[in-house]
Amino acid sequence: MRAPRTPADVLAHLLRSDPARPRVTWYDDTPGPTAGERIELSAKVLANWVNKAANALQDEFDVEPGSTVRLALPPHWRALYWALAVWSVGGCVSVGGADGDADLTVTDDPDVAADATAGVLVTLPALARSAPELPPTGVMDEARELSTFGDQFSAWEEPSDDDPALRTSAGPTAYAAVVPQRDWPQGTRLHTRADDLGQVLLDALAVWALDGSLVLSRGPAPTEGDRARLEAEGVTLPL
Repeated sequence: MRAPRTPADVLAHLLRSDPARPRVTWYDDTPGPTAGERIELSAKVLANWVNKAANALQDEFDVEPGSTVRLALPPHWRALYWALAVWSVGGCVSVGGADGDADLTVTDDPDVAADATAGVLVTLPALARSAPELPPTGVMDEARELSTFGDQFSAWEEPSDDDPALRTSAGPTAYAAVVPQRDWPQGTRLHTRADDLGQVLLDALAVWALDGSLVLSRGPAPTEGDRARLEAEGVTLPL
């Protein structure tokens, strides 16, 4: 079987392989109201989030190949589906740095959303149904509005291999090269606590391309360390 080459290939591969198997497991270890939150997404559920976000990007913001979407988000399960949604419409995900030439900014910070050319305000808690405060004019309240978009998605245009897919402080990476080829075993269950969203996105694509899954933790490790969590989750590769 040919290895997935693009993010769209990766998601399609997960759905064909086993749509019900968990592909993302999220732990929130940050101090605050979401501390202790654990979320698990199968390929089918992940694709549902991706399709809704992709429809929003395409229908509401005209994101297409050549467009740049800045993800001003922490490493988080919501950042994963927004990145996959941008790639579904053929856009370029930009992480880190200022808004610059971004056509749209997706962020959990109301001030950043207000300063953007166009914005989506993301509320991170899993059960949120609206932003805590009314978003600035022209900014989409993701928690309230995303559910209204369709569960099925069809892109108006496909990106070319040379189109930029990811832009980080290290520069742009084209669609043809954005899925890393790692020498990890098939079915790897990867754990990361990285605070670099760009790195988390690349690690996620790499492990999914190998029919594996990602355990993503955010915040300081528990005082007793991650060992119990890694064992409980069946992690085979801690980073």
